[in-house]
Amino acid sequence: MTHPPELPPDSVQNPAPATEDIAASETAPGMDPKTPKPRAVTSADPHAEIFETLTAESGKSADDADAADDTNVVPLRTQPVAARGPRVLAVANQKGGVGKTTTAINLGTALAAIGERVLIVDLDPQGNASTGLGIDRRNRDRSTYDILVGDAAIRETVLATAVPRLFIAPSTMDLSGLELEIAAARDRAFRLRDAMAALNSGGPDDYTYVLVDCPPSLNLLTVNAMAAADAILVPLQCEFFALEGLSQLLQTVEQVRSTLNPRLTIHGIVLTMYDSRNNLSTQVAADVREFMGAKVYDTVIPRNVRVSEAPSYGKPVLIYDIKCVGSEAYLRLATEVIQRERDLRAS
Repeated sequence: MTHPPELPPDSVQNPAPATEDIAASETAPGMDPKTPKPRAVTSADPHAEIFETLTAESGKSADDADAADDTNVVPLRTQPVAARGPRVLAVANQKGGVGKTTTAINLGTALAAIGERVLIVDLDPQGNASTGLGIDRRNRDRSTYDILVGDAAIRETVLATAVPRLFIAPSTMDLSGLELEIAAARDRAFRLRDAMAALNSGGPDDYTYVLVDCPPSLNLLTVNAMAAADAILVPLQCEFFALEGLSQLLQTVEQVRSTLNPRLTIHGIVLTMYDSRNNLSTQVAADVREFMGAKVYDTVIPRNVRVSEAPSYGKPVLIYDIKCVGSEAYLRLATEVIQRERDLRAS
């Protein structure tokens, strides 16, 4: 029997605020990496079947969004709120190997499939999110390092991916030394927030979601992500040590909320690498649900070999194998995230 950690008093009780709406191999052929544009999904598109499946599952199609002017329903990605800034979710957990990058890549893919314009900001010096979306290291002329040191605007770093409407600001190993470089700067915790302030301009290429893939530590990069985010999405591996580290992460969220970003909330906790054959996985899941309540997503991401294989091909698992249980789980997670956002807007 595992012993769940003592959680900060406000980690469960504080509801997320009703804030504004949210967002494979290498750069798509024929595209200038510095001015990426999504390619249209046509019947000849090799990924068309995948995106049709994704949109059918979610209950929202890109065609619905394109027909906004003819209906009384304003699709999420066309609402003018995007001009005031995208919905920013930081995918964070100080423990490594819990599925942060996998979750960021595949959640972003599913959101793009249902018509959102999504930007993934890779803040991990290892650059696994960039690699997992097929961005070769030789093509990363500008990176999130340049953003945080003030050498480039965020849009100057953005590259298109092979997934329509999904873009990435890649990272490089230069991020490893960033903390020493800006440690004395008064605005060191707000570099990312300030850079994203000018991300949207009210045009058709505005982003509705930004997913920030954080490094596996509670360092200055993670603090920058939390200071810029509207909410935190926490992947939690169904093992004892991951559960033990949850308390520390929640305490950090409380500290950031009280000192740097009062609007920061926990959007949800997603249980990853769940193995139904393992009693410990079941026990950890039960303990987290008992103490975090509705903050835990209903969706559970199972252990799946196809999820592990996909990054080696530079593809999200939803494109690598749409029919595997891992793809189905991430699709359900995207649908659940969207539903929570709709509930926030309705409240």
